Amino acid sequence: MEQRHLGRTGLRVSRIGLGTLTWGRDTDEHDAADLLKSFWEAGGNLVDTADVYGDGEAEYLLGRLIEGLVPRRDLVISTKAGSVPDPDRRVDGSRGHLLSALDASLARLGTDYVDVWHIHAFDPCTPLDETLHALDLAVSSGRARYAGVANFCGWQLAKAATWQLAAPGTRTRLASSQMEYSLLQRGVEREVLPAALDLGIGLLPSSPLGRGVLTGKYRGDATPPDSRGASEHLAPFVAPYLDDTASRIVDAVQTAADGLAVTPLQVALAWIRDRPGVTAPVIGPRNAQQLTAALSVEALSLPDEICRALDDVSAPVHRYPDHDWSTL
Repeated sequence: MEQRHLGRTGLRVSRIGLGTLTWGRDTDEHDAADLLKSFWEAGGNLVDTADVYGDGEAEYLLGRLIEGLVPRRDLVISTKAGSVPDPDRRVDGSRGHLLSALDASLARLGTDYVDVWHIHAFDPCTPLDETLHALDLAVSSGRARYAGVANFCGWQLAKAATWQLAAPGTRTRLASSQMEYSLLQRGVEREVLPAALDLGIGLLPSSPLGRGVLTGKYRGDATPPDSRGASEHLAPFVAPYLDDTASRIVDAVQTAADGLAVTPLQVALAWIRDRPGVTAPVIGPRNAQQLTAALSVEALSLPDEICRALDDVSAPVHRYPDHDWSTL
């Protein structure tokens, strides 16, 4: 698998990442072991998790598999902190909480450091400089090698990155931003992606297959019984992408796949992987068979005319002030 630099850093990661959202909940240790080993054997090294995935079970499970199955030195482990199960405060970006969460993550992972540590979301109740100071302390103490953010909108990302760049050598520049991005969700192109490109921040798209909808498995009102759409706790996660707009985009992906003699999954994943500013989409297969299908995209590059057609059918409405006002 090809590797890319993460943003404007020297860290190189595989251009497809392995996500662990369902580990310890829908994905048991046996399936997780198959996934990790298959991913590593295919040349993948970026493994993404978070302290809240499976209430910590995803990190714990990943930690059990490190060394015994895959050497720690061969992996680039990314985890996140800041999201909390409190209905009154969904995000805690305070320095105390973040650093405690990092220590707990390291204990579950059974490692002295994570390669990339992300703030899971913007906390409007905590001064941004306090949140970012936690990143500085994590890197300066060696508990994290690189730092990033997740789910920051355009102005939040630009403000955070600029603050970090204002004192080089003292503050840790942001290496990455993790955001949902796919043919069904192109909102990051409005402000986040331009900011990331300008500031040298690598984008790690989550849900690059539109929460599974872009694989075509839900066409014609079908809901496979073993799919996330049929899962009691994941069905609401899939539902927003089962509307008429999404259906038109999925049909276009299927048409492109038929013309190229490949699968809709391969078309959708190749499209997002090769978008400007994207370092590595993070996929969340449930088993080794799904992973193998996703990794088969390595040899595929979409023709320009296919990319343009998919761009057109999925184009979001971006007008003022994103476009030149004189053309409106």
